[in-house]
Amino acid sequence: MITEQVENDYTILECEKRRVFRMLMAVGGYLGAFTFTMRGGVFCNAQTANIVMLSVSLGSGMWSKALYYLIPISAYLLGTIISELIPSPLKHFHFLRWDTILVGIEALVVIILGFIPDSWPYQITHVAVNFICSMQYNTFRQAEHVPMATTFCTNHIRQTGIYLAKWLKHREIPAHKTRFLNHIYMLLSFIGGAVVSAFLAHIVGTKAVWGAAVLLLILFADLCHADLTKEKDLMDLKPFGH
Repeated sequence: MITEQVENDYTILECEKRRVFRMLMAVGGYLGAFTFTMRGGVFCNAQTANIVMLSVSLGSGMWSKALYYLIPISAYLLGTIISELIPSPLKHFHFLRWDTILVGIEALVVIILGFIPDSWPYQITHVAVNFICSMQYNTFRQAEHVPMATTFCTNHIRQTGIYLAKWLKHREIPAHKTRFLNHIYMLLSFIGGAVVSAFLAHIVGTKAVWGAAVLLLILFADLCHADLTKEKDLMDLKPFGH
């Protein structure tokens, strides 16, 4: 009851709104589909596959290949470290939140990736996407008090099943239906982003990555507006769950 009261009294920041997370989820799906269709058939949003491939390479005695997988894993690790260290010093400037700045950084990285020639190694894109996805995953943690991941779907599928079961057993509790639908919307956002990415990739090739930049720039403008206007006096308030 105490926790519920704290949540009810807590001001929900713009960076914690569900629609923000859905847009970030669409970006996650978009980038995942892009790296798979246009950059070597790999997914860079999470590291499970890289850890598995590292292990398989070690077990097969393919040492040089195993060493390669340390590169994207290290990029992901570095992104997590940076996203933990930077926010505290930045908040003292009372200008923009780290969450807002991160979205701007993501947009810039994605725009740059669109200028990379097709002849350049795929690994450049892999490392860059690993890096920004790591920071996004570690920065945007909860949407209106509900833990959310914005770069992959596994937990959303799990939570969909959990809250569907709870809703079926306890129809009198509307919160179960709300949670169920929230995770469904997140999954649909991811799928939508991936579908659009794959469609555009067949039309404009590697320039399709700029579609993710459009989403990020829209989101960046929204978060900037919140930081500079209605949430200007709330810069010391941390997003819930941090």
